[in-house]
Amino acid sequence: MNPNHSNGFATRAIHLGYQPSDHEGALTPPLHLTSTFAFDSVEHGAALFSGERTGHFYSRISNPTLDLLERRVADLEGAEAGLALSSGMGAITSVLWTFLSPGDEIVTDKTLYGCTFAFMRHGLAKWGVTVTHVDLKDHDAVRAAMGPKTRMVYFETPANPNMRLVDIEAVSAIAHEAGAMVVVDNTYATPVLTRPIELGADIVVHSATKYMGGHGDLVGGIAVGRAEQIGEARIVGMKDMTGAVMAPFNAMLVLRGLKTLKLRMERHCQNAMTIARALADHPAIGEVHYPGLETFSQHELATRQMPGFGAMIAFELKDGFSAAAAMMNRLQLIRRAVSLGDTESLIQHPASMTHSTYTPEERAAHDISEGLIRLSVGLEEVEDILADLTRALDAPAAASAA
Repeated sequence: MNPNHSNGFATRAIHLGYQPSDHEGALTPPLHLTSTFAFDSVEHGAALFSGERTGHFYSRISNPTLDLLERRVADLEGAEAGLALSSGMGAITSVLWTFLSPGDEIVTDKTLYGCTFAFMRHGLAKWGVTVTHVDLKDHDAVRAAMGPKTRMVYFETPANPNMRLVDIEAVSAIAHEAGAMVVVDNTYATPVLTRPIELGADIVVHSATKYMGGHGDLVGGIAVGRAEQIGEARIVGMKDMTGAVMAPFNAMLVLRGLKTLKLRMERHCQNAMTIARALADHPAIGEVHYPGLETFSQHELATRQMPGFGAMIAFELKDGFSAAAAMMNRLQLIRRAVSLGDTESLIQHPASMTHSTYTPEERAAHDISEGLIRLSVGLEEVEDILADLTRALDAPAAASAA
């Protein structure tokens, strides 16, 4: 590959950073299953530890397999450097522990993944970091929330589980004007659909468990950003604070997943749009939250910020959660399971599962209704997904008619 040629996304996801001729012609990058690395001399080891020479000396710090993954994801996100971690929460906690100190404030959106919310409320707050939730759709409210102690603005877009969007460019500009850094969880969109750093964000985090891995067979996380910041997160957040190191075997699986990421996301988006439109037209459904629908309140922002609208759909039944639970229990093809981004379609109830870390009062305040259902649309034939949903939704009416 010509390093001066600007290849497309899928090409870079498959080829970037690897030459088979450097590895005895092996088409697939080798898996380095080693905990430690031998030194040529005492002086060599000392130079590696001091940073005078680059190289690997212990897999808790770096590993050749992880290094390739980090460089590849960073490139796909438009970042300078990457850091592979043991989970999405490992990525989030390693970054936040690195850049926040007691007395600092973090401004975050109203809606967050349940474990992120719990970490901020029970982790950061416990150690003297003020967590301020703001409706980041309201830019005047964002400006008003920024103060001299605001160190970071953190958000997801789309948000888990209710699909709220944040205008990355506008909020990043407000944060930077106030001297705060911006961290974005890009798990739902992936760099196929959104590249927050190109829109002004400083650091992007991912649960690589989801779309990057893509097959439900690994747990991993990724953080990317400027080289200096990611280097600090590696030494402080990962090495010293969390120890959240990704295993080389999992890095190999994520590298494999990246090769089909764009192709899979295109099919995920196609399937999800079909399902969202069908749900919106079904008489049992009260509301559907999907950025691709013209009825979605932030559809205009979605069309500006995302070339595709993802595979996550949130919806509510008119008859409430009891009807939704009965519907979910009737599904035969779609699996009742948490996580997302797998080839299989997965469905779950956030209030009792992924977002049970919120109290009922907190869920109400943070726009997570008790009857909300979250659907991760998979890669099955869309007709089969739709047939399963339709059977489950129509069953009460059919029973009444009989």
